[in-house]
Amino acid sequence: MLVSDFNYHLPSELIAQEPPADRAASRLLHLKRPRSGSRGSEESQTTARSGAEIQDLQFRDFPTLLRPDDLLVFNNTRVFPARLYGRRGGIKAQPVSRRNPAARDFLHGRIEVLLTRQLRQEPNEWECLVRPGRKIGVGENLFFGEHEELRAEVIARGGFGERQIRFAPTDDFFGVIEKIGHVPLPPYIDRTDVFADRERYQTVYALERGSVAAPTAGLHFTPEILARIRERGIETAEITLHVGLGTFQPVRSQRVEDHQLHSEAYAISEDAAEKINRAQNRRRRLVSVGTTTVRTLEYAARQGGGEISPGRGEASLFIYPGYEFHVVGALLTNFHLPQSTLLMLVSAFGGTDNTLRAYKHAVARRYRFYSYGDCMFVE
Repeated sequence: MLVSDFNYHLPSELIAQEPPADRAASRLLHLKRPRSGSRGSEESQTTARSGAEIQDLQFRDFPTLLRPDDLLVFNNTRVFPARLYGRRGGIKAQPVSRRNPAARDFLHGRIEVLLTRQLRQEPNEWECLVRPGRKIGVGENLFFGEHEELRAEVIARGGFGERQIRFAPTDDFFGVIEKIGHVPLPPYIDRTDVFADRERYQTVYALERGSVAAPTAGLHFTPEILARIRERGIETAEITLHVGLGTFQPVRSQRVEDHQLHSEAYAISEDAAEKINRAQNRRRRLVSVGTTTVRTLEYAARQGGGEISPGRGEASLFIYPGYEFHVVGALLTNFHLPQSTLLMLVSAFGGTDNTLRAYKHAVARRYRFYSYGDCMFVE
């Protein structure tokens, strides 16, 4: 299977740079997969040749698309300001001299570090991405904050700017991070983060700190929408997957099967596991809010032979077309980058032809794409 099979054309002006004034004002594309032998409804706004129905709605319609016996599952991870700007110590720099005047800038060159996963609490070690990565070697000292509130040492390196760093002890590490860190907006949002992003690049139900990117399907929910869902008697559950490199790393291979996904930390409580297993046993539909929720549930189910066990772990399941879903019966998701693992997951669930046809429809109807953009519901 070729990565290029998951490409599509997207005009740059459709990439959302700002969130909508009202979270629930987003548009929702409803993709209804054909049942076996069905050609789809003639009443749908658009009926694909395969029989999949495509309908243009608003996110406020989402509660009406849920069935009374659905179980709606959220990822309650919380984004923290994981992008740090600082300077390098310049241990590997050549001495400043008349023959090498650039070494002074090299010595104190500005760096950008994106913390992607905490490896250990004691000592405080992190997996991260560093820019410019090529110049930052093992043993290099890094300093962050106007008054150098944080200091770290590079202890290992990987490819494509990946590093492991160890922070010097500090009394309140995350307190300092909240003070000097920046919201890790994705690179396709072509602006610097602002204070409002700390609230908007976060779901209203975010709880467990640990993500470097928002589970964007959840950004559309408001307290009012959640209240409408509860009023309909629809059961909900929360799991946690901390979004890291596994979610947004680019696919650099030509064949889909050759790609290796980074693992990401997840946690499932006893209450959530009980709700999910009960719904499964009663053949109720499980609706996943976001691709991160899908990967967590499907990984946990495979580990438990179909049952979801409470506990913590590292999910590294790469879902692409041909995958047989064991848990998830419907999916709410945003629109994803071409040739990305997230688009491959949605294609596995909705069918590649159906999904790419829906994306083409969304482009033609001028939907807003990516993190701060609109969403789609696949069932």
